[in-house]
Amino acid sequence: MLKGTNQETGRPHNRRIVLETIRRHGPLSRAAITRHVGLTIQTVSTITSELHERGFIALSPGVPKGRGFPAPSLAVDPDGGYACGVHVTPRGFEAGLINLAGELLDRRAVEAPRLSADAAFAGIAATVADLVADRPAERIIGIGMALPGPFDIDSMSFVGPTTMEGWRGVDVQARLAAVVPFPVFVAVDSAAAAQGELLYGIGERLRDFYYLYLGVGLGGCAIHDGRLVRGAWGNAGEIGHIPLVPQGAPCPCGNRGCLERYLSLEAHERRSAEIGEAAWLAEVAPVLRSAVVTIENLFDPETIVLGGLAPRALLGRILALADELPNSLAARRDRTTPRLVLSEIGADAVLRGAASLAVSAVFSPPAGRMAQSPPGTAAPDPFTRLLEGEMAT
Repeated sequence: MLKGTNQETGRPHNRRIVLETIRRHGPLSRAAITRHVGLTIQTVSTITSELHERGFIALSPGVPKGRGFPAPSLAVDPDGGYACGVHVTPRGFEAGLINLAGELLDRRAVEAPRLSADAAFAGIAATVADLVADRPAERIIGIGMALPGPFDIDSMSFVGPTTMEGWRGVDVQARLAAVVPFPVFVAVDSAAAAQGELLYGIGERLRDFYYLYLGVGLGGCAIHDGRLVRGAWGNAGEIGHIPLVPQGAPCPCGNRGCLERYLSLEAHERRSAEIGEAAWLAEVAPVLRSAVVTIENLFDPETIVLGGLAPRALLGRILALADELPNSLAARRDRTTPRLVLSEIGADAVLRGAASLAVSAVFSPPAGRMAQSPPGTAAPDPFTRLLEGEMAT
């Protein structure tokens, strides 16, 4: 449960806690918000009045429960702010605009294999400008960008066909900040997709799951107690480079038998062209099952969510390979969810998740800090700036 502080210096924190509580649990009365966050009714009243004045929340009549006038309810106003998500892959980039409810309002896709950093950032600048052109500049919270990981590993970052080859030495966050006039946030694509699923998909019901991201490469991210598990350098969950096949296929990272050499869009297209999709599915089945058991024994999730950029029909065929899984910590008699399920928001997870990096920085201080990458980078405080009407300056 989110809790505020009654110390005077905690006002920015309290604003965000109150707004996040309304987002998660609204519509709520001021009294109900007070019970959730542990602040005084006067503090909550002051904060909610400010949020309402600035257009972040909307008031609606309360539901009568007896005599007298019911207290008004407060909910997040979807049009109180907007954020852009950008997803860069070895095949091009996509950008989209979401509102505070996480609805994907508009999107653009650019196909451009082996896109250079210079061309990518020029295209991103133009696309973002187009997406936000009809929105008030002071309402644009920020831009979140997702791209293949891992970050800052010489032998893995920007190496091989599943990464952004040729981007070595590019300061992604600085380059993005140089071409857009809004706060920027950067994350590994699998973490962004996991955050999208947490906020807008299965995360509305489950707080502990693992997101298995099938993109051009393969990645993953664990969600524990409703928060992303990022690791010391933001690369936790990089399952694609676990060598599961002894003496297997060489991987650009230098190892052999890495999982993404067998299970990824790149692997699917390469091996299907060589042996056919049915044979590829048979080939990858034992590898997938071993991966599922490994994830379950390491993270003990309520379920594993299979998602990413792969077409839903292909994900369904891969899901069917898990009908007979080996024994693991997940083989419990009291299970209420299958061990492996499909993403509830599909291929939109990474784009909505990337945009939500900025929204989380406004709404939820812990999630916002965890969403930013590379770790250790000083991030702006877009919420305070947005409240003060400085976002467009």
